[in-house]
Amino acid sequence: MSEEVKPESMSLYSVSAAATPEQEAVCIFGTGDLGRSLGQRLLQSGYRLVYGSRRPHSCGPIPPGAQVMSHEIAARSASLVFVCVHREHYDFLETLAPHLKGKVLVDVSNNLKKNMYPEANAEFLQRLIPGAHVVKAFNTLSAWALQNGPSDANRQVYLCGNSPEAKQAVAEIATKLGFNVQDRGSLSAARELEDFPLQLFPEWRLPMRLTIGLTAFFFFYLLVRDVIFAYVDQGKDNSFRIMVSLANKVFPIVSLILLSLCYLPGVIAAFLQLYRGTKYKRFPDWLDRWMLCRKQLGLIALALASLHVLYTLIIPIRYYVRFRLAANTISQIKENKTSVFDTTMGWRTDSYYSMGILGFGLYLLLGIASLPSVSNALSWREFSFIQSKLGYLTLFFCTFHTYLYGWDTFLFISYYKWYTPPGYMLCLVVPSVVLLLKLLLLLPCVDKSLTRIRQGWERTDPEDDSKKSLLAKDCQKL
Repeated sequence: MSEEVKPESMSLYSVSAAATPEQEAVCIFGTGDLGRSLGQRLLQSGYRLVYGSRRPHSCGPIPPGAQVMSHEIAARSASLVFVCVHREHYDFLETLAPHLKGKVLVDVSNNLKKNMYPEANAEFLQRLIPGAHVVKAFNTLSAWALQNGPSDANRQVYLCGNSPEAKQAVAEIATKLGFNVQDRGSLSAARELEDFPLQLFPEWRLPMRLTIGLTAFFFFYLLVRDVIFAYVDQGKDNSFRIMVSLANKVFPIVSLILLSLCYLPGVIAAFLQLYRGTKYKRFPDWLDRWMLCRKQLGLIALALASLHVLYTLIIPIRYYVRFRLAANTISQIKENKTSVFDTTMGWRTDSYYSMGILGFGLYLLLGIASLPSVSNALSWREFSFIQSKLGYLTLFFCTFHTYLYGWDTFLFISYYKWYTPPGYMLCLVVPSVVLLLKLLLLLPCVDKSLTRIRQGWERTDPEDDSKKSLLAKDCQKL
């Protein structure tokens, strides 16, 4: 070892492997999981890396090819420093303020809960070292995501800061590491970025609440009709139906309603555009939120439909079904009778199952196409065709499947227990309305008007010769 190597620094690579002058040096304060994972990605992207540690000689394993130095020496060696330590350990940075003046400090810290401190960590760091250019970035990525590279589901790096040049330097590193950069503005947005990792499935909250509400409602509704009614009116104990029969009714009912709710906001938006005569007016906030959670609604609907398929497959092996079949067979043998094959019932059941299979198959296609790894490989027209046209076809097959399930039972008063309609009738209301409204939008006069509006035409356009309703004009031509 040469005499120039100082005791407070330690090199973890040979002199022959030293970085060439053209390699840019980057410093990381902190040798924890995030610091090591980030360092590994930086080394793989061609950067020269130095770590700053309070214990340079006993900091634990770090990526091969990096150097470990004291904080002071490491701060001098690079113009950009990643601060991968918790806020409560920021005190040592105040003593390094002269060495960090004019340099870019990237704060990647997060807190355990919201509003833990009166100001954001990045703002506190900027106040602690006013001569540095603090940028908040990389805090929404986990050590696992950094170590394994940007995946389809986690490509975003959000950043904010007061210095455009500092943000540009961080953005170049993030881009070189394979991430997409989203600039959220000044450092005042740091608290918003620090709250991102603390959110628990924010986009799933409304769909989950809706799912839980619908599931609870139909469970108790069918419990009253299928179990409590039989016990009160006939003295039968059908409580065993709760585990399979009741679940196998609730899941498809909720699934069909959720699927129709995926397409209802698009229909409402289309009629709003026709009514307003323009596409440039914002939709109401409730409609915007509804449209943003359609993917989550569809995935939950697919999960419930899959449960319905699994429950249906176990029906033949249920004790209750096997008991009924055996009892019916023995009864026919004793009475020396043979049931006559009902062709109508055969058509009904085969059509019922066929529509269900086709609907579930398209259901799976919609779910697969919504995966980022698949949707990224599709053009916009291909993705729109699958999610829109095939989506409505899926809704039609599933709705028709339910109509075939009910068949003509709505005509018999005995099915209206305690004057309540069967559950399948209630679940058909929303999808039937969606399909009916979609058919109206497909009428030539309506479709032509909607297409022109979505291409930029406005009813109040001064260049248009007529101020009358475009929908009225197109319908008069037919």
